[in-house]
Amino acid sequence: MSKTVISLERPEEQSKRNKKDVSRSILQLVEQACDAIAPLWPISTFIARHPWMELEHMPFTEVAEHLQQTQHVHLYPTMAVVRKALARGEINPSFVEKQLENWLSEQSLPVHRHKAEQLCHALLWNETVPHEWLDSSELNELAEEIAEWIGSTNAAVVKPICTRIYKLDERLDQQMIKWCKLYLDDNQAAWAMPFREQGFYPAWQKLIQNDPALSKNERKRLADWPEDAETALLFSLSLLDIDDEKAKDYLESHLLALPGWAGMLKWRSQQSGEGLQLLVDYLAIRLSLEWAFVSPYLPLEQEKKADVSSLLPLLAAWIHWGGISVDEWRQLSKDEMTSCLLFADRFWRINRYHLWLEAWEETYESRLQEKIASRPYIGQKEQAAVQFLFCIDVRSEPFRRHLEESGPFETYGCAGFFGLPIRTRELDSDHTHPSCPAIIEPKHEIYESAQDDAAKYRRRLNVFQFIGGTFKKMKKDALASLLLPEMSGPWLGLHTIARSIAPRWAGHFLQQAEKTAERKPPTNLSLHHEVSCSSSGLPIGFTTEEQVQYVKQLLTNIGLTSSFAPLVVVCGHESMTTNNPYASSLDCGACGGTAGAFNARVFASLCNLQEVREGLVKEGIFIPDETVFVAAEHITTVDELYLLDLPTLSKKAEQSLRLLKGKLEEVKRKANAERLANLPCTGKSKNPVTEASRRSVDWSEIRPEWGLAGNAAFIIGRRTLTKHCHLDGKVFLHSYDWRKDQSGEALENIISGPATVGQWINLQYYASTVAPHYYGSGSKTTQTVTGGFGVMQGNGSDLLSGLPWQSVASSDRELFHSPLRLLMIIEAPRFYIERLLRDNPLFRQKVKNGWLRLSSIEPETGAWLKWKFDRIHGEFYTEPI
Repeated sequence: MSKTVISLERPEEQSKRNKKDVSRSILQLVEQACDAIAPLWPISTFIARHPWMELEHMPFTEVAEHLQQTQHVHLYPTMAVVRKALARGEINPSFVEKQLENWLSEQSLPVHRHKAEQLCHALLWNETVPHEWLDSSELNELAEEIAEWIGSTNAAVVKPICTRIYKLDERLDQQMIKWCKLYLDDNQAAWAMPFREQGFYPAWQKLIQNDPALSKNERKRLADWPEDAETALLFSLSLLDIDDEKAKDYLESHLLALPGWAGMLKWRSQQSGEGLQLLVDYLAIRLSLEWAFVSPYLPLEQEKKADVSSLLPLLAAWIHWGGISVDEWRQLSKDEMTSCLLFADRFWRINRYHLWLEAWEETYESRLQEKIASRPYIGQKEQAAVQFLFCIDVRSEPFRRHLEESGPFETYGCAGFFGLPIRTRELDSDHTHPSCPAIIEPKHEIYESAQDDAAKYRRRLNVFQFIGGTFKKMKKDALASLLLPEMSGPWLGLHTIARSIAPRWAGHFLQQAEKTAERKPPTNLSLHHEVSCSSSGLPIGFTTEEQVQYVKQLLTNIGLTSSFAPLVVVCGHESMTTNNPYASSLDCGACGGTAGAFNARVFASLCNLQEVREGLVKEGIFIPDETVFVAAEHITTVDELYLLDLPTLSKKAEQSLRLLKGKLEEVKRKANAERLANLPCTGKSKNPVTEASRRSVDWSEIRPEWGLAGNAAFIIGRRTLTKHCHLDGKVFLHSYDWRKDQSGEALENIISGPATVGQWINLQYYASTVAPHYYGSGSKTTQTVTGGFGVMQGNGSDLLSGLPWQSVASSDRELFHSPLRLLMIIEAPRFYIERLLRDNPLFRQKVKNGWLRLSSIEPETGAWLKWKFDRIHGEFYTEPI
């Protein structure tokens, strides 16, 4: 007897419940699929992004293999790059052999160790299998036999159906680029996308029937399409015959097809609090269009399981290098043949590159260890006249070194936001900006207010805004745009000629004119807590307890809790460039892609408050009355240090300031000379200061500075560890004194904050170097700023997510940035590192899966220990250098 369950729900209620279930399942699929892409911030606040931040639960090698098979993206330096590094002496060949020996010991080999070692060694040092080896009729016959029954080496890879039809994937990409540009436009287009306020998918669904880029039949297929994105996405998957097991991978492949646009939608969704709705809309549109395009071709023929041309090189390598003859091959079982071919295939595509990368990294670490170990002996240090708090940015390292060599100066390194989780609002601005790392949520808002009457300043500002707004409106207006060239042409022509013929003079003249016209009045900062909240919902200012805790935490983290100098300079930093869409990438990444001066002013002001100093005494930190904190800004392009908001100074602080001002010019000259030596095309000027100044204002300059290119290591320890070491501007330097951190809390804070930001920066540069076509942004000379939020190549590319080629390479064929994963070095006893790995699962995962490398220095003995993960026993172990 059969039983039927009858629902007592009303039909409309049951429909709603079913729709919710569908939405929930689709959202779960999209959430899993979008781990493969990272959020992309707008170009105006370009933030170094870790492209694989949500894939760290997988080993680096597995992510590399997955992206290679699904998107043909290679995540390792090419052999051409490796050979150039080898020729320059940057890779020690003995380290390659050592890495191979260790790797073979960890593998389950398909043949005897000797044969496997012969094969791998040959594959390491050869570019390709010699072509004449592939012409053997006996070899081709064997390959044909094997191809009949062996599966493809990437048979499990799920790819969009459109990729199997000639150029259909390109057409689909162009359609998605068009719709994304329309929807995401940031008030740049004269005619906004209709129905945009209803959402991405609803707007597309209303407009698609009028799209002339689709044929009549294609529009007809989408005529009665579902009105909500979740149902449309599920419907598309069903029509395309994608089963549940492959759905997540199928959606992931579509997201990876245009990771830039998908990343921007992910960021927009997170900012708006909509979860992943924009990505659901994006995938619903993309798969709906895919079905409309591929429908006439369905069902497609079954793909070949094996390709003879891909088997031939693997067989030839085994026969000639591995010592397995054709007759021996025929005696192997099918499983043994498959194991041998898969072993050779993966080693050729992934493992050999990984071994070369590790050897390169090992060589760098070995030489860095030698450099630090051989630093000059530093005797009893004299009391510093001035202490500086610099950002950990690698560009600070040369400047700090020259500054310390010039006099009784002491420098400390910390994250450039100075531990302040704030949103900032400049004078009379309607815009607030999170001035802290992207991994930290702002907790307070700080705004500027004029000290005196600012009516004249506001009138000047309104005039400038009116003129600028009118000019933009006239450019977009159909009739006014015809008159505009006649009115503005002579003046803009003179401007163009001046900036092209005499860029340095014209650039500085315009900068000075702008400053003179603006004349921003002195301002106060809202440091103290206000009852009302800001428009962003955050409390304005800090309570006294919060002020004390923020200052205490930073000073404790860097180990500056006693022996304060009469003058302590808190240095934010920014870059100075012209005509550069990527200007914010050269500013402070810790401050959300803006200058660090605002945070420096806030922190210095907090340290000068009497109530804060009294609160610090209770925390065991005594700042003498004669010590004054002063905010400053380090301009990285020209290596200048500007003092901001100079407060009343004590007599000793005045003496220290006079001493500092007398040394800054020489420090600037030396720092500029060192930095310009690494820049190509530095011009005819013999004066490094003059040349650096020209590059900062020349609107044709594609490399005003190298930024953070070259970054390779992150050192957490006392300054005495690296003082007088020439680190080539490649090392993040974060001050830390383990003796003042018994609980390990300060080290935990550094690892969770600044060290994570450093890793993101490192992997941004790594990705832009090894895969510039996918994770970089191509040449600056052919870029187009689109929609006010991003950069494209031409007018129909993916939204470019990484750095321009000129930011990582000195020429078309010569890299400047060495693509190495970040080396983290911590000066602390062994049990500090063990505790950190035990208590911080995210950091443990990064080290375990190869997303960064970890070493430590024993403070008492100076022993350098490398931390590695034993996958067989599931635990970390150390190796001395």
